[in-house]
Amino acid sequence: MEGAISDLVRAELGAAAFVLQAAATDAALHAEVARAAEATVAALKAGCKLMVAGNGGSAADAQHLAAEFVNVLSEDRPAMRAVALTTDTSILTAVGNDRSFDGVFARQIEALGTAGDVFFAISTSGNSRNVLRALEASRAMGIMTVGLTGRSGGRMAALCDICMRVPAEVTMHIQEAHLAIEHIFCMLVERGRFGAERFTTAGKR
Repeated sequence: MEGAISDLVRAELGAAAFVLQAAATDAALHAEVARAAEATVAALKAGCKLMVAGNGGSAADAQHLAAEFVNVLSEDRPAMRAVALTTDTSILTAVGNDRSFDGVFARQIEALGTAGDVFFAISTSGNSRNVLRALEASRAMGIMTVGLTGRSGGRMAALCDICMRVPAEVTMHIQEAHLAIEHIFCMLVERGRFGAERFTTAGKR
């Protein structure tokens, strides 16, 4: 039994490392991450904000990313405007109960979003209905749409101005790479927003 467990741990860590290595050598993905960061820097400099949403593990990622923006990633700097659309249980349950769970993010974008904002959508499949509805609402309002998903991009790809696709199909390994990309994205944005010379180290905390 112990050997079987050890083999499983080794295999899954190896699979996770394989996906991260594939992402590390994916030039198209790198270009999209850079584009997403540049667009977000421009939005923040214009006084706009980042909105983030996803389901399940991607909801946790949305909250994690918003927290890094508002608080700090690696070194102290001013707060950056970001909000996760996954945290207000009263709004989520009201919209889900009175309207449809498919609209829980779109309704918040209608209420909180303004032209020039960035909506960062996270979906491993690219097919989450409430994320797709939120992307449609964002596009109708002149909000930049950024997606983070898996290899195929799903239906989300056609609704994103910028789509970052992890080269993998297994949900948990896509999510593992998503976290790394979210940290890199935040790092690029804070350097673009406040000047690279301000930041001397990565991952200081």
